[in-house]
Amino acid sequence: MAPYQTAVIRIGFAATWLFFLLREWPHRHELYGPDGVWSLDMARRLLGNNGAFSVLVWSDGRGWFELVYALAVLSSALLMLGWRTRTMSVLFMIGVLSLQNRSVFLGDGGDNVIHLMSMYLVLTRCGQVWSLDARRARRTATAGAGAGVDGTPGRDVIGVLLWSVLGLVLAVAQLLGLHGLEWTADGPFPHVGWALALWGLWLAHGAWWWVRRYAPGEPRTVLNTLADLAHNGALLVIMVEVCLIYATAGWYKIQGNRWQDGTAVFYPMHLDYFSPWPELSALLAGNGLLVMLVTYGTVIVQVAFPFTVFNRRVKNVLLVAMILEHLSIAVLLGLPFFSLAMVAADAVFLPTNFLRWLGARVSGVRDRLLPGGAARRAAGGAVSGASGAAADSASGAAVDAAGDERETGGTAGDAGNPAGGSGARTRESGGGHTLVG
Repeated sequence: MAPYQTAVIRIGFAATWLFFLLREWPHRHELYGPDGVWSLDMARRLLGNNGAFSVLVWSDGRGWFELVYALAVLSSALLMLGWRTRTMSVLFMIGVLSLQNRSVFLGDGGDNVIHLMSMYLVLTRCGQVWSLDARRARRTATAGAGAGVDGTPGRDVIGVLLWSVLGLVLAVAQLLGLHGLEWTADGPFPHVGWALALWGLWLAHGAWWWVRRYAPGEPRTVLNTLADLAHNGALLVIMVEVCLIYATAGWYKIQGNRWQDGTAVFYPMHLDYFSPWPELSALLAGNGLLVMLVTYGTVIVQVAFPFTVFNRRVKNVLLVAMILEHLSIAVLLGLPFFSLAMVAADAVFLPTNFLRWLGARVSGVRDRLLPGGAARRAAGGAVSGASGAAADSASGAAVDAAGDERETGGTAGDAGNPAGGSGARTRESGGGHTLVG
C-alpha cells in the first residue's frame, strides 16, 4: 500500500536529517560530542531511567563520536538514495536515536517527528519506488541475471557481507556488555530491551533473505504477507501520528487567549531569534487583517484536518494549506528543519496520481539535463514493452513468483520493487484509496 507515499517519507526525512547534520558539522562537538554541556554520566543516567538508546554513551572518546556522526551522515544519504533501504533504515534509526538521545534538550520540535518516524520507517517497504534498490531490481528482472525460473534471487554478496558485519558488531557490543543492550529492560516496548529488538531485526532480515533464496513457494508467500502487514501497520501509525500532531496543536491553540483574539502570529515575528528577515516580518506583522486571517486560518486547518482525511477533495485542499504554512514558517521564522520534517510527514497523505505525475516530470528534467537521457528513455520504453509481453504470456504461478520477487527484503538483498510488471498496479496505483489517493 502507498509505495510512492512511503518513498517520499523516506526521502524527506533522510534528507532533512542529512541537511541538519551537515549544517551543524562545525558545531557537532558542542551539540552532541564530548565538548557538550550534557556530560556522559548525565546522559547515561537519563537513558537508564527512560529506556532510550544511544551508542554515543558507549564511549566519551572523540574518535568514537566522529565515527558515529560520520556513519549517521552516510546512512542518511544512502537511505535518501534508496540503497539497501532495509539496512540503511535500521542504521538511520540508530543514528537518529544516538545523537538525539545524547543531548535531549536540543531541537525545535521537528527532531521529535524525525525521532518517531525513524523507528516507523524500519517497518515499512520504503524502497519499492524511487530508489537505487528498485532500479537494481528492475534491471535484474529484465536481464534475468541471477534469477531462476521460479523467481529465486541470485547471489547477493554485498547484502550478505553487510548482514554479517553488522551482526559481528552487534555481537561484540553484546559481549562487552555496553550500555543499553539489555534483553528484557524497557526499551522500544515495555519489557523488550534494545538488544532483543536489534537482534530480532537482524535475524528477521537474514531469515527473509534465506527463505527467498532457498525456500520459494509457501514460506516466501507467508513472509511476504507478514512484511505487508508490518508495512501497512506502520503506514497507518504514521497517518495517525500526523493527525494527532495537528489535532493536539490545534486544540491547544484554541485554549490560548492570543489565538482566540487573532493576534498570536503577531508576537513571534517580533522576536529577534525568530526573525531572519526583520523587514519582511515587520511588513507582515504590520497588517492587522493579515495577522488575524493567518492566526484563525492556522487553527481552523489544524483542527479540521483529522476530520477530513476520508474526504479526498477537502483533505487535499487542507494539505496544500498546511504545506504552505510550514514553508512560510521556514522562511519567516527561520525554522527550516522543523518545516521540512512536517512537510515530509504531510506527504503520507499526498495523492498517488500527483506523486506519479511529479516523478515523471522529475525524470524528464533529469533525462534532459544529463547526457544520454534520450537513449535511457528509449531503452526504458523497450524494457517496459518486453516486460509487458512477457507478463502477458506468463502463467499464473509465474506471475505470483514475479510479484514476490518485486519486493526484496533483509539486509542481504534490499532491492525494492520495480515500478512496472504484472501485479504492480495493486501495489502502486492506490489512486482509489481515500487516505492517500
